Amino acid sequence: MKLPLSILDLAPVADGSSIAAALAETRTLAQLGDQLGYTRVWYAEHHGMASIASSAPEVLIASSAAATKQIRVGSGGVMLPNHVPLRVVETYRTLNGLSPGRIDLGIGRAGGSDGRTLQALRSVDGSYFSQELAELLAFEEGGFPADHPFAPITVVPEGVPLPPIHLLGSSGASAEAAGQLGLGYAFAAHFSPTPPAPAFAAYRRAFRPSRDFPSPHAILALSVIAAPTREEAQFLSGSQALSWARFLTGQERKLLPPDVAAAHQYSPAERRIIQQQSPMWIIGSVDEVKAEIERKVEETGADEAIVSTTIWDYELRRHSFRLLAEAFGLNPRD
Repeated sequence: MKLPLSILDLAPVADGSSIAAALAETRTLAQLGDQLGYTRVWYAEHHGMASIASSAPEVLIASSAAATKQIRVGSGGVMLPNHVPLRVVETYRTLNGLSPGRIDLGIGRAGGSDGRTLQALRSVDGSYFSQELAELLAFEEGGFPADHPFAPITVVPEGVPLPPIHLLGSSGASAEAAGQLGLGYAFAAHFSPTPPAPAFAAYRRAFRPSRDFPSPHAILALSVIAAPTREEAQFLSGSQALSWARFLTGQERKLLPPDVAAAHQYSPAERRIIQQQSPMWIIGSVDEVKAEIERKVEETGADEAIVSTTIWDYELRRHSFRLLAEAFGLNPRD
């Protein structure tokens, strides 16, 4: 059985390019993923970051769903503390009505930004996540008690269900809840050093079948750069390394070209950051990358891999996804 392969798009903003180009690239990449046979493309929610343009996943979802035919399009994810649950239900019912059967709703418990930006978003503390999730599900399922003040509310559009919901995690905290609620589960191994296998095991143990998930479905998010040679992939990965070093030392800017990254004089603090982050990156020739993805999937018991690729040159980024599609034998679509 072929491994389902998907795309996680953070809408990277390349230095020397424009925000408009970065946003247009989300649609172009979704169309390519559709043609190559990728299962889904998800957009992450991040705010206040110069190198990432995915602050409004629902807008990107609408754009890419309208420009594609078969690939599933969704959020990876909606950061629930930044939103009121009713608004999320309305938005994703609307998207599901526009593109029936092709939308996913991934939900996360973090804010996706710095404290000041989250304050401006009126983001609530993540400790309320369970309460917010229960409220979201109650709006969808009519689960409010008769005497609850929200029970009489009519959720519009009526007659359109929410798309399948996946809980996102990076520490395993949401795994058991995802299983108990009969939801999908995705683990952010592309940036989290926490081993995903225990979280997936907890998810499967707790799983109860539901309308959208008769059986558990665990997605492993991975950071991947594939190129014809290991040397080229390593060179291209310099942009990602420098971006992480700058972000975690408060110097964030747009994604810089790999030749600029190669010439950069890294401080000791920046080198430590790269040393900590780089074990989570899969970088190499297409054969090396394929073997490592397969190893991680087997090791964790994932049902699907969703790949995030950060390369300064958009065409080379697309080429990395082409190489993966060919290596994994994805079925091209008309």
